[in-house]
Amino acid sequence: MARPDASVSLSALARLGFVGLTAASAALTELAELTGLERAELAEGLVAADPDAAVAGILQVARRDPARAAAVLRDPGARAAVWRVLGVSSGIAGFFARRPEQLDAELLRRTVLPTAAELREGLLSAVEARDGFARAKDATLALRVAYRRCLVGIVAADTASENPVEIIAAVSAALADAASAALEAALAVARTEVTDAGIPRTEVAATRLAIIGMGKTGARELNYLSDVDVIFVGGTTDEAIVGESRAIDIATRLARETMRALDGIDTEPPLWEVDAALRPEGKQGALVRSLASHVAYYDRWAKSWEFQALLKARPLAGDAALGADYIAALQPRVWVSSERSDFVDSVQRMRERVTANIPPEDVPYQLKLGPGGLRDIEFTVQLLQLVHGVSDDTLRTRGTLESLQALADGGYIGRVEAASFADQYRVLRLLEHRLQLHELSRTHLMPRDDEGMRRLARATGLADSASALRELWDGVRREVREQHVRLFYRPLLAAVASLPAEERQLTTGQAADRLAAIGFRDPEGALRHIAALTSGISRKAAIQRYLMPVMLRWFADGTDPDYGLIAFRRISERLGDTHWFLRMLRDSSGAAERLTRVLSSSRYIGELMEWIPESVAWLDSPGALRPRGGAALDDEARAIQTRHTTITGALKAVRALRRRELLRTAMGAVLDHIGVDEMARAISEITEATIQAALRAVYREVVPEEDDALDFSIIAMGRFGGAELGFGSDADVLFVYDPDGVEPQRAQQLASKIVAGLREHLTDHRLPLDLDADLRPEGRNGPIVRTMEAYTQYYRRWSLSWEAQALLRARGIAGSQKLITKFMALADSIRFPEQISAQDVREIKRIKARVEGERLPQGVDPRRHLKLGPGTLSDVEWMVQVLQLQYGHRVPDLRTTSTLQALDAAVLAELIPADGAEQLRGAWLLASRLRSAMTLLTGRTSDVLPMEHRELDGVGRLLGYPDRGAMLLEEEYLRVTRRARRVFEKQFYG
Repeated sequence: MARPDASVSLSALARLGFVGLTAASAALTELAELTGLERAELAEGLVAADPDAAVAGILQVARRDPARAAAVLRDPGARAAVWRVLGVSSGIAGFFARRPEQLDAELLRRTVLPTAAELREGLLSAVEARDGFARAKDATLALRVAYRRCLVGIVAADTASENPVEIIAAVSAALADAASAALEAALAVARTEVTDAGIPRTEVAATRLAIIGMGKTGARELNYLSDVDVIFVGGTTDEAIVGESRAIDIATRLARETMRALDGIDTEPPLWEVDAALRPEGKQGALVRSLASHVAYYDRWAKSWEFQALLKARPLAGDAALGADYIAALQPRVWVSSERSDFVDSVQRMRERVTANIPPEDVPYQLKLGPGGLRDIEFTVQLLQLVHGVSDDTLRTRGTLESLQALADGGYIGRVEAASFADQYRVLRLLEHRLQLHELSRTHLMPRDDEGMRRLARATGLADSASALRELWDGVRREVREQHVRLFYRPLLAAVASLPAEERQLTTGQAADRLAAIGFRDPEGALRHIAALTSGISRKAAIQRYLMPVMLRWFADGTDPDYGLIAFRRISERLGDTHWFLRMLRDSSGAAERLTRVLSSSRYIGELMEWIPESVAWLDSPGALRPRGGAALDDEARAIQTRHTTITGALKAVRALRRRELLRTAMGAVLDHIGVDEMARAISEITEATIQAALRAVYREVVPEEDDALDFSIIAMGRFGGAELGFGSDADVLFVYDPDGVEPQRAQQLASKIVAGLREHLTDHRLPLDLDADLRPEGRNGPIVRTMEAYTQYYRRWSLSWEAQALLRARGIAGSQKLITKFMALADSIRFPEQISAQDVREIKRIKARVEGERLPQGVDPRRHLKLGPGTLSDVEWMVQVLQLQYGHRVPDLRTTSTLQALDAAVLAELIPADGAEQLRGAWLLASRLRSAMTLLTGRTSDVLPMEHRELDGVGRLLGYPDRGAMLLEEEYLRVTRRARRVFEKQFYG
C-alpha cells in the first residue's frame, strides 16, 4: 500500500499539466494502491501531452492486471514511455486495456523505428506462416494483435524523438512498411482460409497474387490511421496445375479473404480499410485481373486521371516478380498521359481533390483539404512532376519530399522554396499524425477548443500553448498558399524575361508545358502576353510582375484562361499608367481576383470592358455592381440630351450609357451580386431607358413644331413586355401613332420616319439592339406602324387567337402616355375577354403543336432547345397565357405581363396545382438563366444548349455548378424540363 505521506499536491499536478486535478489525484492514488508504488514515484518524470489521459489509460490496465502494470511502471525508462505514449494516444491505451498482457516495457522503451524486414518477419511469425500459408490457430486475431504491437513500437520511437518533425518521413515509411507486412501476413491467412474452404492446396500455391500499393501507401508516406489503397494482380505459376482463368478466380477469393483478415469484424477491432476502388473500372470492375488484362484496359479505356493514380504505385505484398512486372508495364504510361487530349480535364480532377466540397463549418479546421493544407502541397508537387517528368526521368519519384528534392535538383523550382515547402509539409504531417494518434481515428480536423489545441501543442512539441499553435498553423497555411504561387507560376515570368538561358529556371517550352497543364489552350500565346505585361521598368510593369503569378492561378480557375489573359492585357494597355488602376491592382487583391474571374468567365464582359476600361474600378466597390434603377437611368439619359446639340452626338452617348449599364449588370450577375429576377428587371429597364431617350431625340429631329400634336408611342411585347429580358434578347415592340389633328398622310409619313430614325440611331454594332416588330398585326406582311384607329379596327374585326395571345404581354414603355393608355385599354378588351370560345382555345393548342413541329431549327435536338423544346420557355409561357385568356376577365391577378406572377396567380385561383406550377417555374427559370449564361460566356446569343463539353462546363460555372459540372448541369436540365413537359401536357392538352 502507498503510504499516506507519499502524496503529490494538487498544485504539483497542475504544474505537470493535469486539468482535472481532483480526478487525477484520485486516479494516482488508486494506481499507487494497485501497483504498490508511491504517488510521488509515479509522478516522477511524468511528462505527457495529456497527463489526465495517460494516467487514466494505465489505470485501466492496472485494474485488469496489476502485476504487469506494476512491473512496467517500476522501470523508470518504461514508466516515462508509458506517460509519453499513452499521453498522445488514448487509442493505444484502449489496446492495452483490452489486452493487458501486451503491455511490454521493452516495447515501450523503443527509440529506433522498426525496419521493413523486422516488421514483415514479426507479423509473419505471429500467424506462423510457412511457405505462404498461416498455421496459427486464430491467425486473424494474432495478426491484428501483432500489428498493434508494431504500431506501439513506431509510436514509442516517434514520441521519444527530440525532433519529431525531422523524422516524419521515416515514421510514415515505417507505417507503410507495417501495412505492407500486414498485407503479406493477411495473404498467408487468406491462403489457409481458401484451402480450408475446399480449394486444393496445390492450386492455391500455384496461384499468383501481387498486391500493389497506391497513394500514400505506395509512396511510403502513410498516416497512423488511413485507408490502404491497393490494386490486385493475379496469374498462375504453372498452367499445368491451374489455368489462368481458374487462377484469377482463386486470386479473387484470396484478395477478399486478405481484406477480411484486416478490416472484417472480429474479436480484435479492424486495422484499417483495404480500398481497391482505384482498380480498372473502379468498384464496378473485377477485383483481380491478370497483368495482360490490366495492360489492355490502360491502353484502351483508361482516363488520364487513372494513369496519374499510378504515379505512386509500388508492390507491397504477394508475388514480388508479378508486382515488379506490373510496375514495369504500367508506370511508363503515367509519363505520357500529359500528351492525351483529356490531360487538362484530369488535372482539374486533381484540383477538385484540393478544393473538395467540405462542409463550410469545417473549412477553418481542415488540415488536409482546406486552403494551405496538405493537399495543396501534394497537388503542386504532383502537377510539376507530371508536367516535367515526361522528358526528365529523375522526376519519376513517388514520395512528396523526395519529389520536391528531385524538382529542386533539376532546377524546376528554387532550392530555398523547395526546402521551405518541405518544412511546411513535415509540420502539417506531424500535426496530422498526432491528431490521428489521439484516438486512433481517421481525422483531419484541427481541434476547435483551446483544450484540444493545448494537447496537440504538447503532443507535437511545436508550441507551448493553444494560441501559439494556432498562430503557427495559420502561418504555415498562409505560407503554403503563397509557396504554390512561387513554385508553379513565378518561374513562368523568368522564362519570358530577357535573361541569359543559364539564369532561367525553366525553358520557354517547359513554361508552356506548365501553362498547358492548368488549362491554357495556347500556352505559347499566353507566354507572349505575360512577357508584354511584365516587361520593362515602368511602375505598371513592376506591379504586374508582382501580381502576375497569382493572377495566372486565378485565370486558370476560370473557364477560358487564354481569353481572360488577353483581355486583361488589352484593358491594361488601354488604362496605361492610370493611377487608380495601378493602386487597385496593388492594394486590392479582392478586386484583382474579381477582375480575373469575370474576364476568364465571360467574353461578353471582356469585350465590353475593352471599350469601357474604367469599369474595372467597380470591382473595388460591390455597391457599384448593382443595377442603378430605371429612374436614375432616365435622369442620366435626359441630362445627356441637354448637353448635346445634335441627335447623332446625343444618341451616341445614350448607346454608350446602355453598354455601360449592361456591363455593370453582367458583372454583377457573374459575381453573384444579383439574381435572375433582378438581372431581368435591370436589362429591361436599361432597354426601356435607351428606347425612351432615342424616341425623344428622334421625335424632336423628325417632327416639326407645327406637327407636334402627333402622338407616338412604343409598346413592349414578348419578354420585353414582361420585363423578362436576358442578355442578348431582342426587344419585341409595336409602334402606334395618333394624328390628333395632323393631316393623316402627313402623320403616316412622320410616324414612318420616326421608326426609321429609331432603327438608325439605335443600331449598335458592338452590342446590337434589335427592335423586332414581328408581333404586329399581320406579322411581317403588315405595316410596321399603325394608327390607334387601325389597331382598334384590326383587333376587333380580324385578329387571330395568337394575336390576342401576343397582347397578353403588351406594356407601354415610351412616348405619349395618353396614347399608351388608349392602347392598353384596347389590349385589355382583346386579351381578357369575358369568354373565350372553345374553338379559339383549340386553335391556340393547334398552333402550339405546329410551332413545335415547324419552328425548330433543322438538325437541332428538340430537347436542347431552350425556347421551343419540350418543357422549356414556350411550354411554360403558352400554358400561362391560355389560363390568362380563359380566366383573366374574372381573376384580376392574372392581368399581368409577368409569366411568373401570372403563374402564381393561377395557383392562388386553383387553376393549376401548386406542385405542377413549381415544376413549370423551375424549368422557366433554368432555361432563362441558361440563355443569359450562354451569351455571357461566348458573347453570342443562342437558344440551344451546347453539346461541347468545355462550353457547357463554362455555362454551368456561371450558374453556380461545380467545376467540371457539365454532366450535372445537363442531367438537371433534362430532368427539370422532362417533368415540366409532363405537367404541361396534362394541363394544356388535357
